[in-house]
Amino acid sequence: MAVSNSLKELIYLIMLCVGPCRSGLLTANPACHLEIIKTKEEYEYIKEGDIMIGGMMSASQAHRPYHKQRIIDCNEPSPQQYSYLVEFFFLVKEINEVPARLPNKTLGYHIHDSCGSPQRALMSLFKILSGTREPVPNYSCVQKRNIVGFIGDLYSEPTVSMALILGVLGYPQISYGATDPSLSDRVAFPYVYRTVQSDEEEYIALCKLLKYFGWNWVGIIQFDDYVAYQNHQLLVKYLSREGICVAFTVKLTTDFKQILIRKSSTDIIIICGDVGLFSSQALYNVRHSLRKKTFIILSKWLNHLDVIKVPLDLFSGSLLFAQKGIRDQFDPRFKEFSDSFHPSKYPEDNLLEDIWLWKFFCLSKDESKNNFQKFMERFLFNCSGEEKLTDLPNYLNLYHSPSLMYAVEMMSLALTHMHNSLPKQSFQNNKMYKFQLHHHLKNISYTRNGSPALSFNEKGELFNQYEIVNLQFGAGHNWSLNIVGNYVPWALPDQRLIVTPEKIIWKTPRNHKVPRAQCSSSCPPGFWKAIMAGKLTCCYECVQCPEGEISNRTDSESCIPCPKMEWSNKKRTQCIAKIEDFLVYTNVISEFFSASSVLFFLTTLLILGVFIAHRDTPIVRANNRSLSFLLLVSIKLSFLSVFLFLGRPVDITCMLRIITFGITFSIAVSSLLAKTIMVCVAFKATKPGSSWRKWLGVKLSNSVVLFCSSIQIIICMTWLAISPPFQELDIHTSPGTIIIQCNEGSAIGFYSVIGYMGLLAAVSFVLAFLARSLPDSFNEAKYITFSMLLFCSVWITMIPAYLSTKGKNTVCVEIFAILTSSAGLLACIFLPKCYTILLRAEMNVKIHLLANKDI
Repeated sequence: MAVSNSLKELIYLIMLCVGPCRSGLLTANPACHLEIIKTKEEYEYIKEGDIMIGGMMSASQAHRPYHKQRIIDCNEPSPQQYSYLVEFFFLVKEINEVPARLPNKTLGYHIHDSCGSPQRALMSLFKILSGTREPVPNYSCVQKRNIVGFIGDLYSEPTVSMALILGVLGYPQISYGATDPSLSDRVAFPYVYRTVQSDEEEYIALCKLLKYFGWNWVGIIQFDDYVAYQNHQLLVKYLSREGICVAFTVKLTTDFKQILIRKSSTDIIIICGDVGLFSSQALYNVRHSLRKKTFIILSKWLNHLDVIKVPLDLFSGSLLFAQKGIRDQFDPRFKEFSDSFHPSKYPEDNLLEDIWLWKFFCLSKDESKNNFQKFMERFLFNCSGEEKLTDLPNYLNLYHSPSLMYAVEMMSLALTHMHNSLPKQSFQNNKMYKFQLHHHLKNISYTRNGSPALSFNEKGELFNQYEIVNLQFGAGHNWSLNIVGNYVPWALPDQRLIVTPEKIIWKTPRNHKVPRAQCSSSCPPGFWKAIMAGKLTCCYECVQCPEGEISNRTDSESCIPCPKMEWSNKKRTQCIAKIEDFLVYTNVISEFFSASSVLFFLTTLLILGVFIAHRDTPIVRANNRSLSFLLLVSIKLSFLSVFLFLGRPVDITCMLRIITFGITFSIAVSSLLAKTIMVCVAFKATKPGSSWRKWLGVKLSNSVVLFCSSIQIIICMTWLAISPPFQELDIHTSPGTIIIQCNEGSAIGFYSVIGYMGLLAAVSFVLAFLARSLPDSFNEAKYITFSMLLFCSVWITMIPAYLSTKGKNTVCVEIFAILTSSAGLLACIFLPKCYTILLRAEMNVKIHLLANKDI
């Protein structure tokens, strides 16, 4: 992220507007001149040493934004941030007390309070470098002072402004709180290190947390400063990459309209920007609109908790990111060292005096400060002198990051390595220190209390994991920081975020439900998210998946097609096996056809029995009893072939279905044809000297039946050999159903079988029609005519029905045609004869037949 142009301009203006430290006072200003921004009071700490560390620490706050001040007034100290300054003194003291750390050297420091202001940080930086009371760039009045590097700042803006200058001069810098992602650019900031991670990694963790709870509709509150603007741009980038939409973005200015927050449907709000007195006051002004909202707070807020003026219960139930170390215990010696700080012991420490003034309400020796407190309607009194820093609840009890300790320890460790590696010439070494320190910092490794070694990564950061903290404001107006999860950036992608939701106490006291942060309600399984026109991607409507597709999770982006052999259930949540459609035996139609087939078979069997029993009677003998028996047997087999059409089709039944019926029915029709031919030949042979006599006998009839049936058999065998019928699974005709049917294999074969039967029937019909004038007693022509007419009518009608149906309906058409045509033969040919045999026995005599009477 690029450094702002205004900040660069500020640096150059400061360089132009200051003069050298030894120049005399000007008697008059030129007509056009620049004046440096003044500071009302400065907090400065110097301890001379052989090796000096420069530092910039924010330990106080201003009530107005710095870019709107002509005179920077840091008038309210922060005990929590002052604890870092005291810790720095303590760490330097500990280092100097161990001779092995820096043999024959003492470590000193020159520290300024930047007040969180980049302008003040730059002015203080030039003062440290020049050793003057006024900031002078590129000049030093203290040539023997050996400043090797800098520590600071806590805020990002002062850190960036310092880094622009120190990078040019080659001084290494370690920040203990700056999270600006631009500092990770090693080309622009090669000498900057920091013991915290940039906002970039934290925003990645934040997005993962939002996705974990299903929050895709969040609000953003942005403070009115440059850091907040940077944070907002980066945050929106990562939110959009994860498919999370911003419900609203509001900038806390004086004309801010709170109705934007009140009307929003989201309960989750992210705050962008560094925390200060001004931003805290801006939050206080809109506190009533935020009562029911849950905040996601970044880790940098932890170092500024004591400057938050908003009622603390406003943040109760919120989630906060903290770089690991929230449970670090303080060294008891540090607490003892802190208790030694008192204005009476360090009267030159104006910042310490201001803490006593602001926090203990002790009268100051500066009457103007006392008057200011009276103006603020704060009652002051003479203190007892027993007050201690550790008595302040905001000093150590809120939160104290180990980041400053890491910064000081790693710089001192690098100094030790550097000091031991350089030649033993003191003055020359001093000039080399700042250049050598950068190299040693890159390669340093620090271990504390047996914990894993820490070192700076390629971006100059200490890579650490984040702890997810649930904020609670309990009895006694104390914060409670409960760790409910963590985020480990170097873990596997699906193992980086670990949350224990049952430990979280949300801001919904009645039911403690997870806050809602969705533009649209979650789409349950079986539905998918259809983006609404003109809306953000997070605003959608739930549309049920179409048939054959499913969604088996909440908030599916699209539906998943089922495999070919499966279909979606009614809820569209899972794929189930498709229903198999065929004419099962338990089907009502199957039962009807089965009963009909058995009934007709038994009827045929009964008629066959009657004919066998009366085989010597004139009527049976006159109608060629052998052909009649063959005809009845073939009709019986035709009825039985119906069972090949019932049940689940398989390859063997598919091959036997039409072939069995085709052959058996062809034999039946051939028998009728033979009967008709025999009748015609018999009457032709009755004429004297007729040549037809030689054709009388069984040979002709048998030959006709054998010849005609053989052609059908040849057709069927050829069909089976070339392209036989087979089982076919039709998954396209009926959605959700697998139609199990028989594929003819060869349409030519199928229609050849049907066509040949039709040809036999047509020939029989013609011959029977021509023989209709023969004597009735010996002539079946009219019955054969009716039966063939019925057969042709049924099968001609069956063809279009067969072509227009699928599955079991096609089978029903076929069975109906078989039963109708077979029953037609049985009824037309044999029922009249059975009537004569059984009910009109007096007509079943030769005399009657010769008398040419109707049967």
